[in-house]
Amino acid sequence: MGFVGALVVVVTVFGGYVAAGGKLMAVFAPLLLEIVIIGGAAVGGYIISSPMGTLKLGVKMSIAAFTKSPPSKQDYVELLQMLFQLFQIFRKDGPQAVEKHIEEPQSSEIFKAYPKFLKNHHAVDFLCDTMKITLSADLSQYDVDDLLDADIKVAHEEEHAAQHAIQAVADGLPGLGIVAAVLGIVKTMGYLDAGVQKIGSLVAAALVGTFFGVFACYGFVAPIAAKMAADIDGEGRYLSVMKAALVSLQRGAPPLVCVEFARRAIYPSERPTFDELDKATKEAKKAA
Repeated sequence: MGFVGALVVVVTVFGGYVAAGGKLMAVFAPLLLEIVIIGGAAVGGYIISSPMGTLKLGVKMSIAAFTKSPPSKQDYVELLQMLFQLFQIFRKDGPQAVEKHIEEPQSSEIFKAYPKFLKNHHAVDFLCDTMKITLSADLSQYDVDDLLDADIKVAHEEEHAAQHAIQAVADGLPGLGIVAAVLGIVKTMGYLDAGVQKIGSLVAAALVGTFFGVFACYGFVAPIAAKMAADIDGEGRYLSVMKAALVSLQRGAPPLVCVEFARRAIYPSERPTFDELDKATKEAKKAA
């Protein structure tokens, strides 16, 4: 949906300008140099603002913001089904039967049945690493709760640092647009004796800098930063659902109760019904 939104922004802004009688070349002719000035300054400020790891993560998350969608109801159904299937094996056949799945998740027949989960490397590590430590150490349910909270918190802090760096770029773009416009006005001052037409074209070119800074900020970069924040929250909810199931498992609850705890941790708008969960768990039993 991100690309659709970007297309809507471009078409409505420039389409409205043309419909009002504006000439696109008046904007596009000076735009390349304005992009170099404003975009270069924005990139430079971005590099100054954060360590390399945060910069790389910010770029990665910005690209993902155009294509990534939050977990859907079906995603949660599949997650609950997969957890139930895994916990069933744990309760029925013991820890050793689960070890082969959590030690090599890419080779696990259970995980391969849920490719979307398997592609989420953080979620896979979150589940498998937790089960590894609970199988190898005597941890209480409170220890597991604290452990998972720490994992989610640290991941969020790292991702939010990257999101804040992109938001800072968005906040600076209108100011950089003014910088470019001032440079254009300074240039114009050297042509005061060149006639009204020349001065008018130079002032128009200078104003394109202000336009581009504001347009890039509110049309693209700020929405990308907002989408990054939404993606972080969505990933956090997904992990919190897994956490509810894992803590319940450590408490000694049966698999069906574990996934019910997880189901209740899902937002009502995305939460599968009890009947849908019941159907999913029955299918998981047949698959086992």
